[in-house]
Amino acid sequence: MRIIFAGTPHFAAHALAALLDKHEVVAVLTQPDRPSGRGMQLTTSPVKQLALQRGIPVMQPVTLKKEEAQKEIAVLNADLMVVAAYGLILPQVVLQLPKLGCLNIHASLLPRWRGAAPIQRAILAGDKETGITIMQMDVGLDTGDMLLKKVCEITELDTAETLHDKLAGLGAQAIIETLQHVEQQQLRPEKQNDQFATYAAKLSKSEALLDWALEAVQLDRAVRGYYPFPIAHTTMGDTPIKVIRARQRQQDLGANVAGTILAIDKECIWVACGKDALGIEVMQKPGGKALPIAQFVQSFPIKIGDRFGAY
Repeated sequence: MRIIFAGTPHFAAHALAALLDKHEVVAVLTQPDRPSGRGMQLTTSPVKQLALQRGIPVMQPVTLKKEEAQKEIAVLNADLMVVAAYGLILPQVVLQLPKLGCLNIHASLLPRWRGAAPIQRAILAGDKETGITIMQMDVGLDTGDMLLKKVCEITELDTAETLHDKLAGLGAQAIIETLQHVEQQQLRPEKQNDQFATYAAKLSKSEALLDWALEAVQLDRAVRGYYPFPIAHTTMGDTPIKVIRARQRQQDLGANVAGTILAIDKECIWVACGKDALGIEVMQKPGGKALPIAQFVQSFPIKIGDRFGAY
């Protein structure tokens, strides 16, 4: 089959690498180069970098709604388009250009967590498992027929970063398996039940501000779910502090106002929550590096009885 691949970040690059080893990828669609980093230099996406290394033509339209971009895709005469975390909306005309339509590699067990941030939302919600769904794309938001699913456990130590890496590998396996079914005409599309749909809204920095009135188990999920972006944070006085790694203790360490530092040891700063306590293991102050607590407290004055989140 002649395949067009559309994707942008590392998650998509895993799938592209698998496809290049098994199928004919005639072109790659990816987001335009954008400035990033302190020097704001133009940076190419992981998918573009891989495509250029393998000699695959790269297209970077700003939008697919214009006729010019649609014509460029049409002349490729593709059998199928595979989409993974591309970042642009595919209008109906584009969905219909490949002979067999467009398949999406989605990082959740649909219909749960349709939308932009399914990995993070699954952790924040306390889900015990998530996975990959290969979906036949339609004009809705992740509403198309499901073609194949693979399940992935979410452990109590998983961050959005570690879960992303697990799902990236699983997504690559899933799309290869799905294409085998396509070639053998063994696909059995399954409609989604909209009654069970949940929405994985795009992440914002403001939502990652820790609310110490919540239970420790919820704050632990927040620290893991918001890493490495937008990163859970709090304040000590008027100083913002990032919370990189933490763990919960399912027992109260005294009746204190939420956010109060209860104890400090070599591994953790224990903080009172709405229920139970959160042990912060790694923190980062403005302009500094992420440090284990034993090192952090040497450069930042903090003591038992101080309170996070209080000005």
